[in-house]
Amino acid sequence: MRYLKYLSIALLTFLIILTGCSPKSSEFKLSYKQYQLDNGLNVVLHEDKSDPIVSVAILYHVGSNRETKGRTGFAHLFEHMMFQESKNIGQDQFFSKIQGAGGTLNGGTWKDGTVYFEIVPKNALEMALWLESDRMGFLLPTVTQEAFENQQEVVQNEKRQSYDNRPYGHTNYVIDKLMYPDNHPYNWQTIGEMEDLKNATLADVHEFYKRWYGPNNATLVVAGDFDEEQTKKMIEKYFGELKATDKIENMNPMPIVLDGTKRAYHEDNFAESPELNMVYPTVEQFTKESYALDFLGELLAGNKKSPIYKIIVEEKKLAPSVSAFQESEEIAGTFRIRVRSFPNIKLSDVENALTEAFALFEKEGFTEKDVERVKARLETNYYNGISSIFSKSFQLAYYNEFGGSPDFMTTDLNNTLAVTKDEILKVYNKYLKDKPYVLTSFVPKGSSELIAENSVVFPIAEESIEQQERVALNQGEHVTGEDIEVAVIESSFDRSVEPPFGPDPLLNVPTVWSEELSNGIKIFGIEQNELPLIDFAITIKGGMLLDDINKIGVANLITDEMMEGTKNKTPIELEEAIDELGSRISMYTTKESIVIRANCLSSKFNDTYKLIEEILFEPRWDEKEFARIKDETVELIKRQKTNPSTVASQVFNKMIYGDDNILSNNTMGTIESVKSITIEDLKNYYNNNFIPEFTRITIAGDISEKTATDIFKSLEDKWENKGLEFAAVMIPEKSTVQKMYFIDFPGAKQSAIRIGSLGLSYTDPDFYKATVMNYKLGGSFNGRVNMILREEKGYTYGARTGFNGSFYPGTFVASSSVRSNTTFESTQIFFDEMNAYREGIPEEDLDFTKNALIKSNARRFETLGALRGMLDNIAKYDLPFDYIKDREEEVRNMTLEDHQVLAQKYINPNIMTCVIAGDAETQLQQLKKLGMGEPVLVDRNGNILE
Repeated sequence: MRYLKYLSIALLTFLIILTGCSPKSSEFKLSYKQYQLDNGLNVVLHEDKSDPIVSVAILYHVGSNRETKGRTGFAHLFEHMMFQESKNIGQDQFFSKIQGAGGTLNGGTWKDGTVYFEIVPKNALEMALWLESDRMGFLLPTVTQEAFENQQEVVQNEKRQSYDNRPYGHTNYVIDKLMYPDNHPYNWQTIGEMEDLKNATLADVHEFYKRWYGPNNATLVVAGDFDEEQTKKMIEKYFGELKATDKIENMNPMPIVLDGTKRAYHEDNFAESPELNMVYPTVEQFTKESYALDFLGELLAGNKKSPIYKIIVEEKKLAPSVSAFQESEEIAGTFRIRVRSFPNIKLSDVENALTEAFALFEKEGFTEKDVERVKARLETNYYNGISSIFSKSFQLAYYNEFGGSPDFMTTDLNNTLAVTKDEILKVYNKYLKDKPYVLTSFVPKGSSELIAENSVVFPIAEESIEQQERVALNQGEHVTGEDIEVAVIESSFDRSVEPPFGPDPLLNVPTVWSEELSNGIKIFGIEQNELPLIDFAITIKGGMLLDDINKIGVANLITDEMMEGTKNKTPIELEEAIDELGSRISMYTTKESIVIRANCLSSKFNDTYKLIEEILFEPRWDEKEFARIKDETVELIKRQKTNPSTVASQVFNKMIYGDDNILSNNTMGTIESVKSITIEDLKNYYNNNFIPEFTRITIAGDISEKTATDIFKSLEDKWENKGLEFAAVMIPEKSTVQKMYFIDFPGAKQSAIRIGSLGLSYTDPDFYKATVMNYKLGGSFNGRVNMILREEKGYTYGARTGFNGSFYPGTFVASSSVRSNTTFESTQIFFDEMNAYREGIPEEDLDFTKNALIKSNARRFETLGALRGMLDNIAKYDLPFDYIKDREEEVRNMTLEDHQVLAQKYINPNIMTCVIAGDAETQLQQLKKLGMGEPVLVDRNGNILE
């Protein structure tokens, strides 16, 4: 998991504005109470009674930067290990207990830290504290040879999925190796070197845990609806007797100075387009210059006015987009410019264009107003950043560990708001202008002629499929898992006894209001005043379904084109108008709708809505932007074809619905269809299909029904009803036989598997029941397929099954990306488990499902996004306002017999279609043993190959 780097800055901006303090004020503090246990554990409590839930977060001040060369990957591996078991918590019970209580949990490791969190109904707070304390104090007895071998396989699969089996996956590895000396803690990736994990002994990893995972190197945050005194007693009970480790000092900054520019290239097995990265060494987080560098990234490449965008995207048309950003971390920082070009572009041309862009920046500069627009966006960003209990708890822990106190948020904000134009120019001159940098060229395999000049090949050791064997830890001389003695940790109470739950919180469905305008537009809203924020969307039914099947992609291009200016605003002027409000406005296309969505401060709602109306009713139809968007869309389609998982999903969809059914298509269309589309096609679609009777509005946040309705009433005069009806969608026949298709990705380290059949529409009376039925098969981490393929076998990073559907039938699909040399075994396991599931499940599995789904409703209404999602379901499918209660009853009343009937009716492996994307040379032939006949080889568009 990777956290949003700039969330903290946005957080701080909100805190100042919320209290009405001036931007230079540092008086406001987020309400919390902080204290320290005798063992050094920092505790922060933040009460928030908005919802009957709590978040428990523990941030350990240990990431990959605490490792040493030759002993890397330990912090990330422990992130996995600490979810498995501990002395008093059984194997895989962390997920099972939290999900069974209606909660969710996760963790993440990055260069500087590790975080674990649970979000649970408030009656499960004590259980969450019990779990966290047990893995802090009682983990090592369960860190055995067998446990480590299993989780090493999971980590290997994560590496294959996130790095090895995707385009540009090794980019950060190359950059960090070139930027940082061998012994610098940022020289290696968080996931570590696989060879280091292979050579590690159990003694090595035990010592790493004992050194870094004590209470005196962590902050515990409890945020949400809890009783303060009771919570303090529970924290003391579960954490107070844990022993501190040796004293740990914070790391000192280790900034880098390059003696000269370093240039390297790599031929990427999956990339279709070249990518150039230009990276400069800068400064660590929270330094004065780091804030100015954040702004510099926005001003160089963050909008249409920025010089890098102007030169590379608009003038030279070298790439569809660009980015520039400061990466400030605990002990060092870098400033990175990234350009992923169009195919066949020489990266030397891109590098030269960047030089031109720097010259333009130096010549034209930027204005004070440009700086203020950057600051304005931070306000709304914060509100969204703290709309969940977890984000609040993480921020409090983060500031305490890395800023020295939660109070550092005020200093952080003031530093951000104090950035000046002169400071931005100074950091540009100090860190970028005429300074050495690291430059990487990633080009498609066999296209070394596209690399930037004077680059040298960077050696990357890539795993072959033949090498995909279980990695065994080197147990070391005279050391085995059993030989390592773990000191007995005494406890004043029996920690094996799970704490009892309090009463379940009552389901409190938010009050929904609705109105209908005279032209047929229906409005659904929820007033929620916790934050001065509003989230709303105007949804027009149709989307891709109203495209001509021979010109798929028109609806998708419309939503991009309509954000490129209006009749009275150029694309730059529209972008700046949105930024000045600090609002977010986006427009996108789904298979069955076009959506224009906005997120803004309640004080900016009127102005934001005026811009929405201008975008909606006064399109610019800019020919220049249309040409650029077409080129960009074609490039995105090409890039999708390099991702085995994406291709497997798209081909599976095509095989389920058939070539002649519009539902088989991707909303973006094909390269050929996009190239054939004209701007007149967009205008015709707009004139024919943007009509009020196809439109619904959903709105949630700090606004009353009357205020919202009064503002939306302007649509009655501007949008006339045309009396059209929505055409029916053709529904294909369900397959009655098994079929298998294979897509070749030569040398792929993983195979992407999709197995399934035509499913149900959302409106089918059995749809939700089928979703409930599927939960224990593959609807959660604790589903059978994930527990076998990931936890037991170590074949994958994750496996799921599920139903999807809308007004038309969706699919039932089982999916995973597995280690290449386990493709046959993994596919067989999917089929075996689905067949076994049809025979029924034990009562405890049904009880688990009921608890997980019913109790999780306490978390259902926490954020504005969640509220608006509920409203959209109500509006789209004409559901009762309290349909959540009806669904609770469906779950509560399901019997084992009901469950089995549903499984046998809707999960039938004998008629399923299987699509696999992987290495045909090593995997295709053995799939014949599955008994599904000869696998059919197809191309990446799903066309049968001879």
